[in-house]
Formats: sequence, structure tokens, C-alpha cells
Amino acid sequence: MVRLELDKVVMRRMKEDDIEMVKALIKEGCEGTENRLILHVLTRPLCLFILAVISSVLRCLVHSFILALAIPVFLLIIFLKITMPRSTGVLGSSRPYWDYVGSSYRGTQDETLPNPFSRISGKTPGTKKPRRKITPKDKDKELPTENVSPEREQEAGLVWVADCDGEILGCIFRESEKRADIRRICRVVAGSWYRREGLGRLLVHSLEQREMEAGALRVYTHVPFPSKLGEAFFRKLGYRQIGEGTDDEEDFEKNKLETPERGFLGHPLTKVFYKDL
Repeated sequence: MVRLELDKVVMRRMKEDDIEMVKALIKEGCEGTENRLILHVLTRPLCLFILAVISSVLRCLVHSFILALAIPVFLLIIFLKITMPRSTGVLGSSRPYWDYVGSSYRGTQDETLPNPFSRISGKTPGTKKPRRKITPKDKDKELPTENVSPEREQEAGLVWVADCDGEILGCIFRESEKRADIRRICRVVAGSWYRREGLGRLLVHSLEQREMEAGALRVYTHVPFPSKLGEAFFRKLGYRQIGEGTDDEEDFEKNKLETPERGFLGHPLTKVFYKDL
């Protein structure tokens, strides 16, 4: 683990050159999440009952108990992997993460989020040129060739990256402003070398401060259903899960519009948390 000086971190808008690095961060942060979600669905009582019924029918056709048991499970896993791509990308969004990232980098690229640690230490964080140089050949290969319309870009929302001395340490996704006074964090990822150093907390706090200054009153976020670490992380930041405690009528009407993602047989794949700013 590398000791991280949070006052040197700059949260800035993602640029074209950052796309591939952000995709790699997402892939690293989602590692194992899809498999845990599939295991969660497979172990639900209704799903187990259906698999048992199908296995019993196959047992009459296939003279092998192992094959009769393995075939339906294998086919269901393939089906879940095909129909569950967005659950490990941008949570709570119908857009796959590769489209989300590729469409959201345009705009005011020099815009940054406030860093409360820089005020505490008295230092002014700055950025250097990225260590990785992109040659013209690489650039032609990496940058998207399709034209992104302003409507599609607006739909994609914003991606912010945590930059320290030209190295991207983490990122946070914020959905487009579809509802007045409501924002949604779709993904928070910290690099494996910089976890438990406060980077994720810094990204969330900085984005919350920006959205509060812009007039937002509530922030939602989705957490993968089996992720205890993600749930504990947002609870420490003051988020509450929808359905906990006694909500007044106004809260109920707001929360009714934010529903968890659902997968096979309607099983929830995410838990929805919210925080009033």
C-alpha cells in the first residue's frame, strides 16, 4: 500500500487521454462483483426450486445425475452473464459503462472539484503532464471514431478523476441531471494501491460539495447487493438505505422514483442509498 497525501490530489473532469485508464480502473474495481451477483441470484430459494425442477426433468432424459444437475446451472450462468453487464459498470444506469465513459469526456475539461484537504494543509494542488505519453498511432487506436451528439453527451453525465502528479488514482461517476434537485452517484472506484487511504471518501465529499453549491438537495447511489464493504462505506458517509426507518410522505414520493436494479426472476441486484445535502 502506498501512503497517499490527499492534499495533493486534484479531482478534475475526465479528458480524452484518460478514457482507457478509467476503463482499466472500472474493470479492476468491478473484479469479482459480477460473479458475486450471479452467486447471489443462484442461491435464492425460487431460483434453486426452478433449477431442481429442471434437473429432475433432465434426469429422465440424461442418464447422468451430474449432467442433469450441471447443464441447467451452466446455462443459467451464461444467461446471467449476458444479461447482467451493466450491473458491474455504472450502477443504477441503463447505459453500459463503456458508452458512459466514451460519451462524457467532452465539456469543460479544466473544471475541478473542491479539495477540502488542500485548505487544511495550506497547499495548492497542481497537476503535471501524464507520465504515459500517447503517440499519434496509439491515439488513433484509442480515441473513439464515432461522433457523439450533444444529446448523448448530456445523457451520459460526468466522470471525474482523482489526479496526483499526472497519475489517475480513482474516479467517480455522476449521472446526468434528469431530476430537479436530485443527483445520483453511479460509481466510485479507487485504485488497488490507494484503498483505505481516504480517496473514495474524498471523491464523494468533493462531489457532494459541488452539487450542494449547485442547488442539489439529495444524492442517491446504488451498491451491489452482496457488497458489504460498499454498504459500510456509504453508511460511514451518512447515507441511509431506502426503506430503513420511518420516512415522511415527501421522502416516500422521492424514493419511489429510485428503484434497485433487478435481474433474473426480479431479484434485486443493488441496494439504493440516499443522503440529504
